[in-house]
Amino acid sequence: MTSRRLRVVVAGLALAFAMPGFAGRAGLHDEDHDIRRFPIRKTEEIKKTLPFPGGAASRKVVLDNVWGAVSVEGADVDAVELAAVRTDFAKTEAAYLKGRAEVTLDISEKDGAVDIYVNGPFRCRDRNHFREQHDPGYEVHYDFTLRVPRRVDLDVSTVLAGNVEVRGVEGAFEVGNVNGRVRLADVAGQGSAHTVNGRLDVGFRRPPAGACEFKTVNGEVRLELPGEPAADFRLKTFNGDIYSDFPVTYLPARAAASTRRDGKYVYKSDRSFGVRAGRGGPEIRLDTLNGDILIKKAN
Repeated sequence: MTSRRLRVVVAGLALAFAMPGFAGRAGLHDEDHDIRRFPIRKTEEIKKTLPFPGGAASRKVVLDNVWGAVSVEGADVDAVELAAVRTDFAKTEAAYLKGRAEVTLDISEKDGAVDIYVNGPFRCRDRNHFREQHDPGYEVHYDFTLRVPRRVDLDVSTVLAGNVEVRGVEGAFEVGNVNGRVRLADVAGQGSAHTVNGRLDVGFRRPPAGACEFKTVNGEVRLELPGEPAADFRLKTFNGDIYSDFPVTYLPARAAASTRRDGKYVYKSDRSFGVRAGRGGPEIRLDTLNGDILIKKAN
């Protein structure tokens, strides 16, 4: 099937950008850099089986990582099977011991959720923010592999030094990264996935059950859908092109949002445009600054 190149419509003008997107580095540990900066390196393997609290109407897994990769796979299991590798990098033995004491893996089960949380002095009380630190002389990385029930809701994220991958999960999802790739494969349900520096790949087993949003800043956004989808897409890229394997029709432009400033009305467009596949359906937002957007037919 030949992909169709869509026009990028901004304020009524058809603009085509050919500049390729910049994909940020999304590798794991830079071994040479770490050895020079942290001559001490020690690893620990962690394995746990985490049951869900009884009596809950729904089940959810929350994994909040900072340094390291995250891999989640849906399987025929009734509990969360956790395998992790903790790597302590330190400049001195004293700094290593300090890191062992200060950075912990906190696990709790309540309200139908299994909550896995990498805690340390870099955390604020608000889980969505971090505290600025002077160099503590150490870094602690966790690389996680989870097997979870297929029908479970997910909220998983990392920040640095790793990619995030989710496969075979059918519930609602929220998946995040900052410096690394995000990949969802063979998923169902609805939700959002985002990163800043990295490519974003999403493949659905069946059409999304509801509204979705997939966003990066520096990287390509690739969405794969089965069959002939019925959906409305909101699309936005600045340095990139947009392609679709499916025939679409353009939706009417949305009115620019207005605010009043210094006695004047200010109108602002979000630079996105809309297209409809089939008879239309849930809104799916695809957004990148530097990169292409591809809407693909799943093999």
